[in-house]
Amino acid sequence: MAKQESDAKTPRRRRRSSEEVADRILEAAAEEFEQSGYSGATTAAIARRADVTEAQIFRFHASKQDLFRAAIFTPLNRHFADFQARSVADLESGKAGKDLARAYIGELQDFMASHSRMFMSLIVANTYSPEAADAITDLDGLQAYFEKGKAMMSARIEGDAPVSSELMVRVSFAAVLANLMFRDWLFPPGLASDKDIREAIATFVIEGIEANGPVGEGRG
Repeated sequence: MAKQESDAKTPRRRRRSSEEVADRILEAAAEEFEQSGYSGATTAAIARRADVTEAQIFRFHASKQDLFRAAIFTPLNRHFADFQARSVADLESGKAGKDLARAYIGELQDFMASHSRMFMSLIVANTYSPEAADAITDLDGLQAYFEKGKAMMSARIEGDAPVSSELMVRVSFAAVLANLMFRDWLFPPGLASDKDIREAIATFVIEGIEANGPVGEGRG
């Protein structure tokens, strides 16, 4: 009788949707890869962190390698999609192109800072567990990011550009990422404030992009 009363008092857990389970797995994977690196993280640990079974993980991701990739690039894709939607509204409102570029670079710095350990995990995995990052440039997430950036840059260029849009967007991305990943090496305490460093990075990237023409001017 006591057991029946105890069972009756135990609340039944709400059934989670497939979307909720998928999101929990990605969040848990990101945390586990950040904490343990690619080699140290296990799908069993990720399952415990996400409160799911390993079978559920493999229902969404064919392997730990696929999960590692998804945990890195899915947030990047979401960020870029959100920004794209906002930038359209800003352009329609007449916001200056250079202001828009500076705002985006600031948001990109924020995004990379919040995922810095994941980017570092990618670098370490590429060095010590190359199977985890094999053919990384062929991943849909990063390629989509570069393709969208290339399209945005190409839209304001008329004729041949001194630097190809595809190369420019990759160099700009690398500049922001490298300044973040090696921040402690590059900017010792007392050299500049965080705001000054962020502004310097944004200015550097914008002036580099302007090798192909002033930001904010497009084809009529």
